[in-house]
Amino acid sequence: MEETIKLGVSQCLLGEKVRYDGGHKLDRFITDTLGQYVRYVPVCPEVECGLGIPREAMRLVGTPDVPRLVTIRTRKDHTDRMTEWAKSRVIELEKEGLCGFIFKSNSPSSGMERVKVYTDEGMPTKSGRGIFAGIFMDHFPLIPVEDDGRLHDPGLRENFIERIFTMRRWRGLLSGKRTLGNLVAFHTVHKLLVLSHSEKHNRQMGKLVAAGKKISVEELFKQYEVLLMQALSLKATVSKNTNALQHMMGYFKKQISPDEKKELLGVIGQYKQGYIPLIVPMTLIKHYTRKYDQSYLKDQVYLNPHPIELKLRNHV
Repeated sequence: MEETIKLGVSQCLLGEKVRYDGGHKLDRFITDTLGQYVRYVPVCPEVECGLGIPREAMRLVGTPDVPRLVTIRTRKDHTDRMTEWAKSRVIELEKEGLCGFIFKSNSPSSGMERVKVYTDEGMPTKSGRGIFAGIFMDHFPLIPVEDDGRLHDPGLRENFIERIFTMRRWRGLLSGKRTLGNLVAFHTVHKLLVLSHSEKHNRQMGKLVAAGKKISVEELFKQYEVLLMQALSLKATVSKNTNALQHMMGYFKKQISPDEKKELLGVIGQYKQGYIPLIVPMTLIKHYTRKYDQSYLKDQVYLNPHPIELKLRNHV
């Protein structure tokens, strides 16, 4: 984790006074906590496309699939201006090597989901995407995205941060020599992480790597990246984590004592029942990994997918 992760972010979340009313939406988790581990690339669609501060408030009007960006009072349509700018901006952002993006929730330009779209009669439905957010996600379908509102959910927060650190490790692999051997090594240490999200994808990725000599390296890496990011976009549930924990326990079956086995089974059971967070069984498994020098588990990213200082697994 030597290199800094670059994240795009809605500029108002950093405390910059760029909102329509001249205010901001400073988020302390984003700036003070996560900010210790990432470098932000701020984006404010309204300001960057040429609108002033302050400015008339806008909203999405029409249908969710092709909404218009219209000012509320004067009914001025800024759709074409925003769309043209956004298509140009995502091309520029290709150069940044972003590992993720944090959008401003409910924004008609930057909301990633459930943004209000008003009918011509003035009735809203929460079924839209902000103009810029939609263009960004279509242009970068594999880059992890979240919004500030959803990041208050401990499970979604842990999932997003797990994904951006994985994306950074993947980008590190791509920056070196692309060989089947290097991909096998990457896949091996990420197996349990993927398993905690999707058994189906774990099997598909295993089959893809096993058949790696039958396709070009370029196509192999391309298909693998799609499966990897699809898998991690699926939330790791208590049930999935329990399955991964029990899988890890199998690596100690010839080493741990009956009392240790009973203790580990009990802790995993307490996690499954919701009495304790994931960090507790993880800590015990890390202890046994060190105690019995379990080489396979020592290298598994699942045990340390992100900095422990973020305390993400204390709440899931």
